[in-house]
Amino acid sequence: MRNSRRSEVDPFIVMDVMQAAARAEAAGRHIIHMEVGQPGTGVPEPATRALSAAMAEGPLGYTVALGLPALRARIAKMYAEWYNVDLDPSRVVITSGSSAGFLLAFTALFDSGDRVGIGAPGYPSYRQILGALGMVPVDLPTAAENRFQPVPADFANMDLRGLMVASPANPTGTMLDRSAMSALIDACHGTGASFISDEIYHGIEYEKKAVTALEITDECYVINSFSKYFSMTGWRVGWMVVPDDQVRVVERIAQNMFICAPHASQVAALAAMECGDTLEANMDVYRINRALMLEGLPQAGFDRIAPPDGGFYVYADVSAITHDSRALAAEILEKAGVAVTPGLDFDPLRGHTTLRFSYARSSDDIREGLVRLAAFMNAR
Repeated sequence: MRNSRRSEVDPFIVMDVMQAAARAEAAGRHIIHMEVGQPGTGVPEPATRALSAAMAEGPLGYTVALGLPALRARIAKMYAEWYNVDLDPSRVVITSGSSAGFLLAFTALFDSGDRVGIGAPGYPSYRQILGALGMVPVDLPTAAENRFQPVPADFANMDLRGLMVASPANPTGTMLDRSAMSALIDACHGTGASFISDEIYHGIEYEKKAVTALEITDECYVINSFSKYFSMTGWRVGWMVVPDDQVRVVERIAQNMFICAPHASQVAALAAMECGDTLEANMDVYRINRALMLEGLPQAGFDRIAPPDGGFYVYADVSAITHDSRALAAEILEKAGVAVTPGLDFDPLRGHTTLRFSYARSSDDIREGLVRLAAFMNAR
């Protein structure tokens, strides 16, 4: 059977690593998972209770394409609580995770052949989804002095149709402050490029709060998710905030692509938003894990790192150890029983000398993983 050129996307390497780790576990090995950004905590218990009650009341059929009105209203309220942003719930679109948000945003804003800038290192699915849709992802190699975030000079005179940013970023955990975010938005508006802000790690911040693009402009797409802060990765539910004149555009596409996000997941998400104490307890774990990583990774031999502002990743320069991060990650999994992600997933040009370590799991797992990494490096 003939395949389309659109199907010629690269694998999501972290998922391949996860699969290799699962095979090792099936063979009886105990693997420490530092590869995937999956919280070790589950959805808050009141969310499952709310879902059980909803299931007992009747079938959870289709919702409208834009999502449950109560959930959209609660998300709008959250923007007032977190950012002091007055948001009309009509601008909130519930999606099947942030991945569906990317599909909807790219389809709504760009045509085949349009060039869209993405920071490198950055989340690999941006690149692959854009390519599968016939658009041209333009990697913008970012610099350490800019905290691995793009700046306007990185894409000056590049004829971009759009710019995708993430703050906190995956894999680096760095954030854009208000001034840096404003500069990027102004640069896009000055050239007519669309601005998309991936904010799925908001809420997971350490020394300062993340800035939402909505504090600066309404002329942007913001994408968020219940996967990370709310610990709902497998539930596949997220949201977008779009300008007023884009709501019907996105709605039409969503009606045809997805019909709606899973009703059950929307019910659970609404309840999860009222579980602040549980979610803050999760943050206490991430703070402990971050401190463990920032102390333990250098002791293990991974000393070229920077403290993440948010999220739950540490991005390490391993150029003194290897120029083949994929082979090193495979060796660490085989010999140490620790799954980590090669940087090639995030930066095709420079990622052969970087690794990403996730600290989203339990503190006991992080401690054990660091012991294993130190033993591996000492024996190497």
